[in-house]
Amino acid sequence: MTNQFSVGDEIIVREAFPQGHIRTPHYIRGKEGVITEVLGEYNNPEELAKGIRDAPKKTLYRVRFAQKTAWPDYDGPEKDTLDLDIYEHWLEAK
Repeated sequence: MTNQFSVGDEIIVREAFPQGHIRTPHYIRGKEGVITEVLGEYNNPEELAKGIRDAPKKTLYRVRFAQKTAWPDYDGPEKDTLDLDIYEHWLEAK
C-alpha cells in the first residue's frame, strides 16, 4: 500500500462526525497539523468495532498540532504541541 502522506506534510483532519466507535477526537477535527511519523498499516479500529475483520488495513500517522490549534484559549508557551495518532482516512492535504 502506498502512503498518501510523508513526514513533514501539512494536513487537515476531516471534520466529520459519524456514529459508532471513532478513534479521532472531536476536538481535533477540522484542525491543521503536520505529519511527524508514519507508524505503519493496521486494521481499522472503526471497522473492527463493527466486527469487520477482513477490511483493508489503514496507514496510521503521528500528527503534531500546536496546542493553540487544539485549544484556542490555551495560555501556555507558543512552542507547546500535542501529538496524536490518526488514521489516513481522517486526513486531507492542506
